[in-house]
Amino acid sequence: MVLGVSFPVVRHRVLRMSVAVVVAAGLALSGACGGGGGGDTLSVGVLLPGGGASRFGQFDRPLIEKKLKELCPACPAATVAATAEPAVQRQQLDAMITRGVDVLIVAAINPEALRSSVQEAERAGIPVVAYDRLAQGPVSGYVTFDGATVGRLQGQALLKAMGAKANGGQIVMMNGATIDPNAGWYKEGALSVLKGKVKIGKSYDTVGWRPENAYVNMSGAIAALGPGNIDGVLAANDSLAGAVISAFNAAAVRPLPPVTGQDADLAAVRRIVQGDQYMTIYKPFEPAAAAAAEMAVALGRGDTVDSIATGTVDSPTTEDIPAVLLPSVPVTVDTIEETVVKDGMYTIAQICTPTLQSACDKAGLTP
Repeated sequence: MVLGVSFPVVRHRVLRMSVAVVVAAGLALSGACGGGGGGDTLSVGVLLPGGGASRFGQFDRPLIEKKLKELCPACPAATVAATAEPAVQRQQLDAMITRGVDVLIVAAINPEALRSSVQEAERAGIPVVAYDRLAQGPVSGYVTFDGATVGRLQGQALLKAMGAKANGGQIVMMNGATIDPNAGWYKEGALSVLKGKVKIGKSYDTVGWRPENAYVNMSGAIAALGPGNIDGVLAANDSLAGAVISAFNAAAVRPLPPVTGQDADLAAVRRIVQGDQYMTIYKPFEPAAAAAAEMAVALGRGDTVDSIATGTVDSPTTEDIPAVLLPSVPVTVDTIEETVVKDGMYTIAQICTPTLQSACDKAGLTP
């Protein structure tokens, strides 16, 4: 059934929960699959939309691998493939189907382009857990962060940072890629807060989430609207935020208007300390990785994931997909220590480079 929606339709069984509760639940997952592993030969394939220095390479991959090993110690190590190219990811997925893995965890770059491969996985008896982005086709489970909440948090933070200009000021929206259903989800959440409050001077959908495209778009917005006529920028993630700030710097715009972000990249946290970026969204990756691993192991063993899911979502092809929808946390200069530092994502030493030391001292970030 084709439902024709551009971002997930969510039905919550648990609408909101604290980060502490979610983290505790994620940690508890390690004992939920019968432990020991015994003679398990469960093989898991993991496909990610980036490796290396990306968030998926730095955090998601090692956390998923670690949790899978905890859940099934005797199982072979997961087969992991990472790429930023949709066509390559489809080839990787097809190769894992041919290889005969038992279950797949897939963070789709282009969910629509992967649909036929997900359908082929079902025909081969291989269940698919969608991770972070909702793949199209017969997905058996989904783990992500509530995108509407992410967008609302960004919008609320931007309005707060704009102060008196939050009523009637002009902003630019630097949205994500249209092929990513999460981008539409974030945008819808942000607009639910911003509509009727500010004027949206320009709104861009950034092809491929590529910073170079965001830089070109932001440079065009500055030229079209005037460097002094942009009171804030809703940037969907930290890579786009960095490109937006670079465009402002190239145009010698001072002071910089507030800019939002997402993912709590280290470079973004440093920009927040320096005062160039106003905020980011911290998404605790450990409970997400734990839930995805839990779903994968359960499905690979022929069990359901209903007891793991906190609600359901609809994709453009499939209704009532069991889903874990996790909360997110806004981070500003005043909350860095109690969020990303407290949770062990970064140390103060990692954040506070020598050139940022005075800014860190001012922010109260001391070892």
